[in-house]
Amino acid sequence: MDTAKRMNQLVVELNRHNRLYHELDAPEITDWEFDTLFRELEALEGAHPQLVRADSPTRYVGGTPVPEILPFVHQIPMLSLQNGYKREPPEEDPWIDLRDFEERVRRVLGADAPAVITYVVEPKLDGLAMELVYEERRFVRGGTRGDGVTGEDVTHNLRVIPSVPKVLPPSAPARLSVRGEVLFDLPGFERMNAAREAAGERRFENPRNSAAGTMRQLDPRSAAGRPLHFYAHSAAVVSERVPSHHELLTRAASWGFVVNPLNRLCNGIEEVIAAVADIERLRADLPYEIDGAVVKVDSAALQDALGFVTRSPRWAAAFKYPPPTAQTRLDSVLFSVGRTGAVTPVANLAPVRVGGVTVRNATLHNEHQLTRVLRLREKDLVEIRRAGDVIPEVLGAIDEPGREARPFVAYPETCPQCGAHLVREPNPDDPDKVLIRCPDKLGCPAQARGAIRHFASRLAMDIEGLGEKLIDQLVTHGLVKRPSDIYTLTKEQLVGLERMGELSAKNLIDAIEVSRSRPLERALMALGIPMVGEATARDLARHFGSIDALLAAPVTELTGVFGVGENVAKAVRAFFDEPGNIEEIGRLREAGVKFPAVARVVSATTFAGKTFVLTGTLPTLSRDAAKAKIEAAGGKVTGTVSKKTDYVVVGADAGTKLDKAQELGVPTLDEAALLGLLEGSV
Repeated sequence: MDTAKRMNQLVVELNRHNRLYHELDAPEITDWEFDTLFRELEALEGAHPQLVRADSPTRYVGGTPVPEILPFVHQIPMLSLQNGYKREPPEEDPWIDLRDFEERVRRVLGADAPAVITYVVEPKLDGLAMELVYEERRFVRGGTRGDGVTGEDVTHNLRVIPSVPKVLPPSAPARLSVRGEVLFDLPGFERMNAAREAAGERRFENPRNSAAGTMRQLDPRSAAGRPLHFYAHSAAVVSERVPSHHELLTRAASWGFVVNPLNRLCNGIEEVIAAVADIERLRADLPYEIDGAVVKVDSAALQDALGFVTRSPRWAAAFKYPPPTAQTRLDSVLFSVGRTGAVTPVANLAPVRVGGVTVRNATLHNEHQLTRVLRLREKDLVEIRRAGDVIPEVLGAIDEPGREARPFVAYPETCPQCGAHLVREPNPDDPDKVLIRCPDKLGCPAQARGAIRHFASRLAMDIEGLGEKLIDQLVTHGLVKRPSDIYTLTKEQLVGLERMGELSAKNLIDAIEVSRSRPLERALMALGIPMVGEATARDLARHFGSIDALLAAPVTELTGVFGVGENVAKAVRAFFDEPGNIEEIGRLREAGVKFPAVARVVSATTFAGKTFVLTGTLPTLSRDAAKAKIEAAGGKVTGTVSKKTDYVVVGADAGTKLDKAQELGVPTLDEAALLGLLEGSV
């Protein structure tokens, strides 16, 4: 057979089998047979690289890591939907929000409303919203929803998801952007967690958050190894007119996109209600997570007539179901110690399926919730809820015979990990509650494990090979107590540990050596500064340029960093005011961690030469913080409104400066608008 013809045949066949296996759960061949075909294609492509097709499965099994996540600008804003809810008793009609939606649609259409409006009902998938862009029928880029205007470019990860078509058939439009959801299938999620446990790694708690975290990884090999799927539900740009939403979905399926099989065309609101109720009944048995249903007017002409309100279409709405609940037995209450020493109660439960996921643990939040609100006893029968983004939580105990004879669960007085007496500190978020912490940073193995895990993690120092199981061994054997101790490890010490041979030990020592030169923003992230994540660490590094400049910065200067509010600024300053943290930074420097300086990035574009006046009380920013942000972006703040003033920033109880601005026609901004301008200035 002709080589090119055989390669084309293999690509088509392997892509078909990928779809059967990953999307339809209906494989026709064994893994061995698939691998044989795959290796044949790899060999042919290696010998004839000029014949490699863009949609070859060999091109999306893995990929090259990207240096950073870039912005993804939506050509058409990716809007949110208005929400409705299934009503609970004592409401007489649980579907009143659906009927209200139809009334609004009819009111806007007026005399143009048909006697019976046709709708499409779809499951509301609980995943990560995504847009895929095709040019000349080839997938070229894709990104997250973000704020609806700008998301994150995750093309490198989308390319390795089997259900994302790489090349569309000739029947598809030349230009197309398809929108949908990326999510884990639940059976695959459970298998992945079982494999992680077997390897000594921590389970992922939440399918949606785990999918979002995977899609934001810089290295596409993470996504390639996980059971991610893309479901198409709409299109933003289509280079040919499609008369209805249902027709669009039908065509999308013919172009190779996965379209949800539960989508239903409904004539009138009563059929809509029946379809929404049917999806809810199926919810617990679906192989993916949903939290409601989406209802859309089917006709494209009616959609055009209905238009939009603010940031939502009038022709579509989401209807949320109550969070799924279940009953199970409380085996015990464990007290988890985090890397900051905070002690948190966790319910250890008899395994139970909730919302399609097996739950073994649930948060009990804090001492107040455990001892005053829930008043739990071990072996209680409890009701738990798993609601969207949160870790499962215990709603309360169910009374049953003999419960009163068991004592209430009490908070420990000493650290369950190291035995140190716990301290009680005021909770800055709630003065009626306290934070309970272990004060022994160096002597508490749980804090050591947490700090070292964070320090070595991918977004921080990225020390390859230093995983959870090895960290546990290092702490247990007393080889490390804090991150700086990592740099004192020797190959001889490592070889004596479980599953650490000569080669593994050498590779880890080499990885530790490489980490000494990580960029400043990664090193700042690794320090574990409260309230400082990846983005804030990057902003601090770019603003100050060096760790010494950051160490010396007062709160007023910290609030001048874009994205840093007063609470974050105070947390950063408090971290660097603690002698133990300064000592640890010194130890890291002595160990050869470079904290390399970078060129400062001064945001002086949008605001350059602009004059601002502040008046009234802003919702979250103090006057000093707002001034610092404006000046950091290149603007100037004065105290008098004149014709030369460019903007007046107005808060509550604004005085005569607002009157003067209105008299002179000077534009006014509220805090949200100011922050929006600041974001655009970076």
